[in-house]
Amino acid sequence: MGKVISHMTMSLDGYIAKPDDDPAELFDWYQAGDVAVQHANSELYDFKVDDASAQVLQELMANVGALISGRHLFDITNGWNDAHPTGAKVVVVTHDPPADAAERWPKTTFVGGVEEAVAKAKELAGDSDVSIASPTVIQQALDLGLVDEVAVSLVPVLFGEGKTYFGNLRGGHVMLEDPDVVHGRRALHLRFKVRR
Repeated sequence: MGKVISHMTMSLDGYIAKPDDDPAELFDWYQAGDVAVQHANSELYDFKVDDASAQVLQELMANVGALISGRHLFDITNGWNDAHPTGAKVVVVTHDPPADAAERWPKTTFVGGVEEAVAKAKELAGDSDVSIASPTVIQQALDLGLVDEVAVSLVPVLFGEGKTYFGNLRGGHVMLEDPDVVHGRRALHLRFKVRR
């Protein structure tokens, strides 16, 4: 059975985007090398990373059967044109799905809450992993005890303000196990199992 994993690229001071949703330098590591990493969306630029980051990306993308997104991220990315780079099926958490969702994003599922999203994503993923890609959804899933692993690609930049990865957890702090660490070019990749 697959795991529920959150993964975000984050500044050293904890932000995943500037206040205007611009990721600025956070995605520079996707072009910081010469190893091409295949992904499922031909409309996006190719990932060209260093050897260490290539292994991390390939592992994160290879076993993802479903991806959970919040409505805000979905809107910013235009739903990845119904083809997320992981090739995974997408589940969007929203109380107000787009009126034309079935026509524009036929491979995307819209649900009303985080628990429902995790259950649906697990169903769609089968034995593969579920990845959560939106900070508010990640925060709620952590509060509900639904996340098995937290992954961070930590970038050497300080934003000073912006959108946080974790924000305020309603359930208090969450204990994580010791990290698996991979040193990449322009990113330090950390993976933590959630302590049960």
